[in-house]
Amino acid sequence: MKKIVRFLLIPLTLLLVRPVFAQTASPAFKIQQDRKLWHDNIDKEQKRLLAMDGKADEVIQASKDDNVNLQIADVMIRQVDLLQEKIEMDSSLSAQTKIKNLRSLEAMIKGYNNNYRKKDFPPSMAPSLFDAFVKAMQYDRINMSIETVIAENSYGTGKILVDCFLLPVPNSGVKNSREILIRKYCELHPDEIFTILSANPTLTYADSLVIIGGKKNIRKLYDYASGTSALSYRIRNSHDSSIMMVGKIASSKSGQLYLPFLDNLINHRITIADIDKVKDDNILYYKLLVQTRMDYAARMLPPLQDTALEMEALTIMLQNKGKDVFVREINALHDKPASIRFKILDPLSPAELYYLVVLSEDEIYTSSYLGVYDRIFQKMTAPRGDSLIIEMHGDYFRKFIKMAAAYNKLDYFLSTMDKDNAATIMKAFIIGLERANEEDAVDVADSYSSIFDKNPQLALFVLNEVKWNYKRNLLNSDKRGTVIYHLLEALFESADTTQSQALDLSAKLGIPPVYTVSYDSLKDDSGRVIQQVFFYGDEDKDGQNSYQDFLRLFLNRTEWKVTLNPTKEWITIQSLKGKPVWIFANRPLYGEDDPDDKAQHHLDDYLYDNKLQPSIYIHRGHSYHVRYTLKQIQPSAKIVILGSCGGYNNLSEVLSISPDAHIISSKQVGTKTVNEPILQAINADLLEGNNIDWLPIWKGLTERFKKDAIARERFDDYIPPYKNLGVIFIKAYRNAMGEEE
Repeated sequence: MKKIVRFLLIPLTLLLVRPVFAQTASPAFKIQQDRKLWHDNIDKEQKRLLAMDGKADEVIQASKDDNVNLQIADVMIRQVDLLQEKIEMDSSLSAQTKIKNLRSLEAMIKGYNNNYRKKDFPPSMAPSLFDAFVKAMQYDRINMSIETVIAENSYGTGKILVDCFLLPVPNSGVKNSREILIRKYCELHPDEIFTILSANPTLTYADSLVIIGGKKNIRKLYDYASGTSALSYRIRNSHDSSIMMVGKIASSKSGQLYLPFLDNLINHRITIADIDKVKDDNILYYKLLVQTRMDYAARMLPPLQDTALEMEALTIMLQNKGKDVFVREINALHDKPASIRFKILDPLSPAELYYLVVLSEDEIYTSSYLGVYDRIFQKMTAPRGDSLIIEMHGDYFRKFIKMAAAYNKLDYFLSTMDKDNAATIMKAFIIGLERANEEDAVDVADSYSSIFDKNPQLALFVLNEVKWNYKRNLLNSDKRGTVIYHLLEALFESADTTQSQALDLSAKLGIPPVYTVSYDSLKDDSGRVIQQVFFYGDEDKDGQNSYQDFLRLFLNRTEWKVTLNPTKEWITIQSLKGKPVWIFANRPLYGEDDPDDKAQHHLDDYLYDNKLQPSIYIHRGHSYHVRYTLKQIQPSAKIVILGSCGGYNNLSEVLSISPDAHIISSKQVGTKTVNEPILQAINADLLEGNNIDWLPIWKGLTERFKKDAIARERFDDYIPPYKNLGVIFIKAYRNAMGEEE
């Protein structure tokens, strides 16, 4: 063929710029008329490949690598053309075999074209695909199975090849080849093993896949083992000891209570009988969970550095039991004497109390935390903070320090040990974040505002440690560590700057503004700023009283109109002067069947049906109601005010809904004395059409509370958005790591 000769004579270096032609003119060899259609179909797929980059030229751009593109061109154009000619001119082949081979060749190129942009089908597979195709075609001609060809090639190559040998009669090896492909796919995607096995439980190698998938994802293994399917039966009858153990506990009614101890069960450190002795006693079961967690935490340290199976299941169960059995009870008894309120904690050791604190951050009341914290040290033979951290093997120690700082207990904690050990603890608090999870770095960031406000000398120590670690990671070329410590340094230095300097923070970190919220971003399409306020009816009337205090901000005011909706479930407050501001607040209704919950959801429906999207959300009520408010906040949120005790501990949940939301919260006691002046300041700016500028707002509130010592103390525990360093860190870190990747 002239065309082929031209191609072979082109110097390799010129192929980068010279086009590669498929068959567009009459070929040099003669094609029988009854096979012309099949040759034309192959040529169409070649032309399709040339046009895959969206350009009407004849250059292949399937890969970013020019060398790979050259290989693809050589295979899919030159070698395919040669193979077409060879098939057509082979006098030993019958007409039907020639058509079958041409049809298979078309299917091969089409399969490549359809898949090369997918994960398991790299463009560079073209040469191996072609070679495997030729080999499989030769096998198929003599009625041999293509199974061995599929087995010796990649999943992507095999998947395309199987589809090439289905018509007019499938190759004898297609069935077994499909099983081989399933195995290859599972090896590439172990997370999908159980989904695939559930549809194909009779595969000859299912048992080995169960072991691979089970050790990759114990939770999925447990879920499938607990069913009644054929796959469940195979899991429960596995010959692998760990798989068999999971199957055994999954088939038990108490399986969820056994799962946290899976690692110790498999390694014969504990028996199901041991767990049965305590599983029906909440306190004894909690103690066993703590003992196991401490054992696992020790194994995570050098030299073992071993992570136990189902550590997550253990942690979740420990957290849930701690909250359900202890924290919620002492929260609910907040108005009772300490002797009654904390009596349930009497059987617990310092270590068991420690886990109550660090695993209930999102629910524990301020007074509950302080009561538990004090009892930790009261129960220690020698009340030393360093001894406590050592006993806990450093588990959650950053969380413990962060919470101590938030509740003004860090100075006491550090005072329980000598100065050198206190310094070592704080150094450990800062160092090694490049190897820790994101939550640890957030805890360090979160702690700084509290440390800076209460102990400037310690804050300076922390800042210097951050700078030292930044330089260390820079020298080690550790990108993640460099990003983390650079951000912490910028955040910590911003805690003590003037307004003009502070305003550069968002630009420096590459994130949306943290000191202001533009008025335009708060408006909806009709120019209204819409707010939604959540109230809760309580037996102690606290929610009802809070609602009445809130109403007094608007009733009998010339700039506001208050309207009760016909169902009497919520009110609408609209501005009569200045810019349009609409506020919707449910009434706190106490009674059977949770009437205020119904009121909130009816209001949610009303807002949705009328295309009213709040940009400001306000929670009023006890901290145990916050989780219900969070479920109703929408991504349209730009400002979220958590006016409850400990609202500061719900920041990450808010960010998961609206990543750029500005959040106001209290580290300790939420109170109307502070909540209402904050709302007044925000609404005053909104009526004027001003941007919400937190620095002057907070400065004005500071002046307002200066003469009221109690109110000032409460206000000092409120964190404005620009001091929510954990929130700012999360935004900046994810932005920076996204750029790095």
